[in-house]
Amino acid sequence: MESLKPQKTLVEQVYERILDAICEGALPAGTRVTQDELAERLQVSRQPVMTAMGLLKQQGFLVEHGRRGLQVAPADRARFDAIYEFRSAVEPLAASLAAQRITPQLLERGRALIAQGRRMAASGDAHATLQADIDFHGLIYEASGNPLLQESMQLHWQHLRRSMGEVLQRARFTQKVWREHAAILDAIAAGDARAAAELIAGHVREARERVGAELVAAERAVA
Repeated sequence: MESLKPQKTLVEQVYERILDAICEGALPAGTRVTQDELAERLQVSRQPVMTAMGLLKQQGFLVEHGRRGLQVAPADRARFDAIYEFRSAVEPLAASLAAQRITPQLLERGRALIAQGRRMAASGDAHATLQADIDFHGLIYEASGNPLLQESMQLHWQHLRRSMGEVLQRARFTQKVWREHAAILDAIAAGDARAAAELIAGHVREARERVGAELVAAERAVA
């Protein structure tokens, strides 16, 4: 008998739809959002929308805007820097542990993710390329064998989606990203914990510089 997969609640589905719209730019920063409007667009009642909006506000994706209610929060540069400082500490640890603990099944998934990421990048599908990037790093957290690493990064990646998507639309950056991913996985497969940690540290450092430059350019454009 196959195990039953739990269905997502309506609140979870509404939350994911709104979050995707924010992260992918369909709801840009500064956009006013209301329960009635979102409920109508999603064809649901106001109750799950209200709950989802409360959660998104708590997580920093929505902010209060006087009597106008809530609006989409701007990309937070301070949060961005904090997340990358955190990543620079935890991802080398995750890669080092993965080099010691990765299973053949996870290694096979990693190879498949790299192939998929390269295909998506070549096709110009920025959304799918970004998701493949997130999935690759998630696989390293999983391969580390430490569930706290995966849990701690889950929400942070949602905030990074807003800024990373812009960079991953640029072919020259995307190709380099997947070359770096392949080198990291090769080091993990070889059981070289030190090399894996050093490679992913450099990868995170360069990602911070690339994405940070895009944020600065966006801030200047708004100014």
